[in-house]
Amino acid sequence: MGDKLKLKVTLVTGRTIEQGVTKEYGKFSKEYMESVSVCYMDPEDLEKLGIKEKTNVSVSTDYGSVVVKVVKSLRGPHPSVIFVPYGPWANVVVDPETHGIGMPSLKGIPAEVEPVPDKPVLSLEELLREQFGEE
Repeated sequence: MGDKLKLKVTLVTGRTIEQGVTKEYGKFSKEYMESVSVCYMDPEDLEKLGIKEKTNVSVSTDYGSVVVKVVKSLRGPHPSVIFVPYGPWANVVVDPETHGIGMPSLKGIPAEVEPVPDKPVLSLEELLREQFGEE
């Protein structure tokens, strides 16, 4: 039982009201970061992973991996489906290919969630540096 639990899920991204409100503070604000560096998860899935709300989790897809804070979804039930708001953290784990339409696929992405309570959620500056390197 020493192995960390991992849960196979489907990732969906989209806009949230909180994201829209906090964007007014600026995309480098703490409020904006906290509104988009989260993963909404069904309460049953939190139980399956043996974690509580506000635990840091790693969301991994074929395109990348990012640490976000898990939040209990108030919508549902939707077992095995997670929601990450549009933003830099979601961009790490979605397919950058736009298939000629200028917009990547942002829904229905196979993913895996793993508790990583000892790993931090990176700030926007740290995330951009990790993804694109220093100029």
